[in-house]
Amino acid sequence: INAEYMGHFLSVYFFSLSIFSPMQARCVTRLLPLARHYGTDRPLAVAWFTPIGVVGSGIMGAGIAGTAAINGFPVTMVDINQDLLDKGMKGIEEMGQKVFDFQVKRGKMKPGFAQKTLRDGLDRITTTTDLQALKECDIVIESVVENQDIKRKLLAQLDGIMQPDAIIGSNTSSFSIQELGQWSGRPDRFCGLHFFNPVLVMQLIEVIKTADTSDRTFNAAMAFAKMCGKVPVQCSDTPGFIVNRLLVPYLTEACLMVDRGDATFKDVDKAMKLGAGMPQGPHQLADFVGLDTCHSILTGWMEKMPEEKIFKMPRTLQEKVTEGKLGRKTGEGFWKWNGDKIEE
Repeated sequence: INAEYMGHFLSVYFFSLSIFSPMQARCVTRLLPLARHYGTDRPLAVAWFTPIGVVGSGIMGAGIAGTAAINGFPVTMVDINQDLLDKGMKGIEEMGQKVFDFQVKRGKMKPGFAQKTLRDGLDRITTTTDLQALKECDIVIESVVENQDIKRKLLAQLDGIMQPDAIIGSNTSSFSIQELGQWSGRPDRFCGLHFFNPVLVMQLIEVIKTADTSDRTFNAAMAFAKMCGKVPVQCSDTPGFIVNRLLVPYLTEACLMVDRGDATFKDVDKAMKLGAGMPQGPHQLADFVGLDTCHSILTGWMEKMPEEKIFKMPRTLQEKVTEGKLGRKTGEGFWKWNGDKIEE
């Protein structure tokens, strides 16, 4: 019996003595080993007080943390240095301000209530560079860079820190959820929680259940998604899940048309907006997602599924990534950007 368990044992025993007879107190403490064994099977009740952890404070990680906090969850956001965390918090505040200003303009919220909702949400977020701070979190979402070595190391660390019955969700868009679950050491308590950018605005979450994911984990993930104000959809562990499996080939073919000289990227975007009713053209959307992200997803699929001829790296996409023109995040990709707007 380790020291932590012995301390918990004694706390329960002496508390029981205060309300029960000595014999009854001994009966209560005899149930502790059974409760510990039962922990990973009992339903995880997700409520507004459920502590949530997010690892990664980039565009997606910060968006997930902000969305959870604004919807009432206490959130601990972790990253490798405080500068990144401060940048993430600034991004949450700026996006939150835009969203709530829009709600106020539509007459959906009073200005004072909108500001209080945003401020209360920001106050629910604790930032730290210490992974140990996630020890008491019931749900932790990893949203770190799409790098195999980094994810493998992080997931092993989380397994050693988190409580045995806590669950991990991954926001990956390119790795196998089942493989990540194996790396985590708790495959039954692991699932995919794939959010979309900008997280505070986009309603969808893809919840990925693998052959290893328990019903308990899946049900908790679905409940968490709904309490974040999102609409969850279930998908199996197929590359790209639902949206990216359909979207990335679309973006790829748009780039290949430019490679072949069939049309300019501006005309392709214009055609899809006016002819297909798309709110954004494919190159504008790729810029918004991040050309490096598109490149990373496509590279992974090409390696894992070489027989799929639809997965082909466009020359124009490769050139943009090599030049460091990654889209909106760098101010230029296919389009030139001024904040969230393109310069036509």
